[in-house]
Amino acid sequence: MGRLLEKSTKVVEAQLAGTTIRAIQGSMIAYEGNVNFKSAGFGGGDGVLAGMKRRATGEALSLMECSGHGVVYLAVGGQYVSVVDLANETLQVESQQLLALSGNLNTNVTFTGLRGGVGGQGLFTTTVSGQGQVALLSAGGPLIHLEVSPQYPLVVDPDAFVSARGQVTQSFVTDVSWRNAVGQGNGEAFSLKWDGHGVVSIQPAER
Repeated sequence: MGRLLEKSTKVVEAQLAGTTIRAIQGSMIAYEGNVNFKSAGFGGGDGVLAGMKRRATGEALSLMECSGHGVVYLAVGGQYVSVVDLANETLQVESQQLLALSGNLNTNVTFTGLRGGVGGQGLFTTTVSGQGQVALLSAGGPLIHLEVSPQYPLVVDPDAFVSARGQVTQSFVTDVSWRNAVGQGNGEAFSLKWDGHGVVSIQPAER
């Protein structure tokens, strides 16, 4: 499989040796060698159905395949990058924060609720499962990894959430009065609550 490396805090290096990786369309900033690029669809696991889910929320996850021999450099909007290794496990990722995939990984799209506010925008999460690597984006700084345990469930702002892994379950907290107290009354209808054992990663800036 192609290998993903953190070239710098904001650039991922994809090393190809007759192999293929998938990345967000438009994320290639440079490449070396004999590399071919082609569209890989929506990356939702169910083809047309996944595409419909994406278009319903305005969160199109358009992927491209990069294959051949060489090195591809990936970045999006100056955001910070992190590479996560998966060993036959599942990662839940906020769709906008997914940069690249490498290895034997399956993707799917799950509906997790409504963002609320005037538009009632749908909240969709991409699940990535199997063995391989996932490159993630975070705005405002590097990812912050927070542990979740039965004794200490975690509540996060949905705009700060990036990913979750482990034996964790998500629910919604509708008491978001703290937003008004800190000047964040932006129409969000809920916060995300995580229970179980695992790690939730957040970004230090809101989308």
